[in-house]
Amino acid sequence: MAVRIVLQQADLDRALTRIAHEILESNRGADGLVLLGIPTRGVVLAERLAAIVGRIAATEIPSGALDVTMYRDDLGRNPVRAPQPTAVPEGGIDGKTVVLVDDVLYSGRTIRAAFDALADLGRARAVRLAVLVDRGHREFPIRADFVGKNLPSSARERINVRLAEIDGDDAVTIDGRDD
Repeated sequence: MAVRIVLQQADLDRALTRIAHEILESNRGADGLVLLGIPTRGVVLAERLAAIVGRIAATEIPSGALDVTMYRDDLGRNPVRAPQPTAVPEGGIDGKTVVLVDDVLYSGRTIRAAFDALADLGRARAVRLAVLVDRGHREFPIRADFVGKNLPSSARERINVRLAEIDGDDAVTIDGRDD
């Protein structure tokens, strides 16, 4: 199994800074923005993005976590991690532009579940999607608004996102599978 490094720390930093600028441009500023990360690594990415957007816009950007575990349509087929707490910033999401943040966009099933989870929290003015890596292979008609890296890959390959807060270092790698 060959492991190929696709992004290193500096590449991740550049991608997140670019996404932060794109979010601000799309929203025409920071007013009414809320970033919600999908556990596990999406939460860390949302926190990083909120910090970068906040620095650029000279204001605090609320961020939180949106657990989608119990909204998934594949609970009976796939092993599931334990649900994580959903943490919505004070003020909720009603009337806000919510940017969902995840590490890898693959089939779209996680984001479909996130839409259902988000609807249970309130009514956002708009929902946008930011992902660090878009690898293709969609099963749902879902497209990210903000993408750090488009990474076409084989379904047999595995994309691994490593973040310093969880894994000790920042990197995106592809594991080639010899099935």
